[in-house]
Amino acid sequence: MRLYEKIIKRKEKISVVGLGYVGMPLAVAFAEKVDVIGFDINKQKVEEYKRGHDITNEVGDEKLKQTTVYFTSDESDLRRAKFHVVAVPTPINDDTTPDLTPVIGASRVVGRNLTEGSIVVFESTVYPGVTEEICVPILEKESGLKCGVDFKIGYSPERINPGDKVHTVDKIIKIVSGMDAETLEDVAKVYEIIIAVGVHRAESIKVAEAAKVIENSQRDINIAFMNELSIIFNKMGIDTKAVLEAAGTKWNFLKFTPGLVGGHCIGVDPYYLTYRAQQLGYNSQVILSGRRINDNMGKYVAESTVKNLIKVNKQINGAKVILMGITFKENCPDVRNSKVIDIIRELEDYGVCVNVYDPIANENEVMNEYNIQLCDQNELNSADAVIFAVSHNEFNEYTLENVKRLYEIKIEDGALKEIAATNLSHQKQVLIDVKGIFDRKEAEEKGYSYWRL
Repeated sequence: MRLYEKIIKRKEKISVVGLGYVGMPLAVAFAEKVDVIGFDINKQKVEEYKRGHDITNEVGDEKLKQTTVYFTSDESDLRRAKFHVVAVPTPINDDTTPDLTPVIGASRVVGRNLTEGSIVVFESTVYPGVTEEICVPILEKESGLKCGVDFKIGYSPERINPGDKVHTVDKIIKIVSGMDAETLEDVAKVYEIIIAVGVHRAESIKVAEAAKVIENSQRDINIAFMNELSIIFNKMGIDTKAVLEAAGTKWNFLKFTPGLVGGHCIGVDPYYLTYRAQQLGYNSQVILSGRRINDNMGKYVAESTVKNLIKVNKQINGAKVILMGITFKENCPDVRNSKVIDIIRELEDYGVCVNVYDPIANENEVMNEYNIQLCDQNELNSADAVIFAVSHNEFNEYTLENVKRLYEIKIEDGALKEIAATNLSHQKQVLIDVKGIFDRKEAEEKGYSYWRL
């Protein structure tokens, strides 16, 4: 009996190693059909899941409470599984070189608990060659087993889009690969248990690795082009959004928009590819050029904010800016590698006081990651400028009248409050709309000093 048949009949188990924004939804999806062990080295995270609290907000508390996933931080539990899925993050170092520490650590954990007849499938984004050249030797060393004889390997790049409730794991075509035809079939059949739209069988592990890394590199380059256009059109006094709407009427125009490129895919994956290319003697031209543009957009937004404050005669040193949103994307609580922090740090260099409000982000994670204390809603006042950096659903519901309240000076004394309101009515309020939430013409008609990418 083949391994996938044993899994379907619940004679063998699947393990998911790494329970973040990719691994946890995957484990929950598999658990609806088969027996699953969900492992993470973060004991606190595991305890949250056991209590039915979805800290990723990807599946929701109710679904998490109903799941049959066996959550654990005890690596010895992995010995009870035969099909292992490694879904740990693969970040970059400060010098933009790949940080393979998580995937190496996960390989050691799996290796220590690997049994004969197992299949190990990596989902972490890597450059072509990592699975076979780095992970396999670790698995062999830790387990004392031989790859291709005692266990097999595969690669199936994650395609989960955090915060997206439409393109969920079961609705995205899955690329699968295996070290040989038999393994490929097993891997494909296992994923077909949960992937309703089917799988694509890649011809090799390296092809699957390469496919993943170029998916996000392509998006990165296209967004970089939009960002460069935004810089150019702003100098020309032309609204970029209006230009893109006009150009978008052509059937083959690619509809990308300018913005901050953070997170763990688009802002990271290109560096994995260019790193490997450099090892082979080729220095990327297009990919790294796009990366440079995107990496500087936070600084550009901050400088544009300062220029707009100067235009309305605001003193920069000591100015108060309310920044709406710090997560790396809308409707997702993840703040790691958020490019919004670049706006904050650049403004702070100018002596600007930045108050950050985000109803989605976890307060403790923001503090741990950036040493920033999120402000409460009652602190959203007295702004010299407001920056909408992330288009959370809550922010999309704001009207320009709602936004005006953010500039109101909070003074308890009635007479002083009236004077402050009178002074405020004669000033233009600086509104920086990174995501293009508001209508430019309406904002300008209402007296805002309005700017967007």
